[in-house]
Amino acid sequence: MDNPYKILGVNENASQDEIKKAYRELAKKYHPDQYGNNPLKTLAEEKMREINEAYDFLMKNSQNNSYTNSSSGYNNYSDENVDYASIRNDLNRGDINSAEAKLNRTNLRDAEWFFLMGNVCIRRGYYDNAYNYIQKACNLNPSNPEYTNALQSLRMQGNSYRNPYNNRGYGDRDSQLCNLCISLWCADTLCDCMGGGC
Repeated sequence: MDNPYKILGVNENASQDEIKKAYRELAKKYHPDQYGNNPLKTLAEEKMREINEAYDFLMKNSQNNSYTNSSSGYNNYSDENVDYASIRNDLNRGDINSAEAKLNRTNLRDAEWFFLMGNVCIRRGYYDNAYNYIQKACNLNPSNPEYTNALQSLRMQGNSYRNPYNNRGYGDRDSQLCNLCISLWCADTLCDCMGGGC
C-alpha cells in the first residue's frame, strides 16, 4: 500500500476526526454505486479498496501506535453490526453490486468481511484479489473450515485462471489441428490463384 496519509489526502499529524472526515468525502466521491454501468466503475472499485485499506491502517495505527497483521488486526474499527447474512443472500442471488456496496459501507474488517469480499472478487473474475482477501480471512480465523476450504480451492486452481487456455482442450493436439487447417486453406488459396479448381 502507498502512503495512507497521501491516499486520504491528510497530513501525518491528522486527528482521527480529520481522517474520518477525509475518508467520508472520498467514499462519497468514489463509491462504485454512483457509476452505474459506466466503464469507470471498475476504477472506482479499485480506488475504493485503496481508500478503505488506507483508512483501516490509519485508524488502527492511531489507536495502538503500531500496525500489525495479527489476528486482531481488523476487528476493532467500529461497533456497528454488519448484516453478513444479507450479504451472503446477495451473493447467492447473484447481486454482486449490492453485496460489494454493503461491504464497502462498513469500516469493520474482520475475517468474515475478507471472506465475503473475496467471494465478490471471485464472482467478478478478480482471482488474485480474491486469493488475497480469502487468505487474510484465513489468517484472522484459521480454524474456520469454510475459509480454509475456499483458499484451498483457489490454490488448487493454480494458474489456470491466469492462462484460460490451460486444461481446457487447447493443448498440443488442437494446435496441430489448427496448423493443418491453415495449411489446407493456404493450399486451396494457392490452387485457386494458379487457375486450378482443386
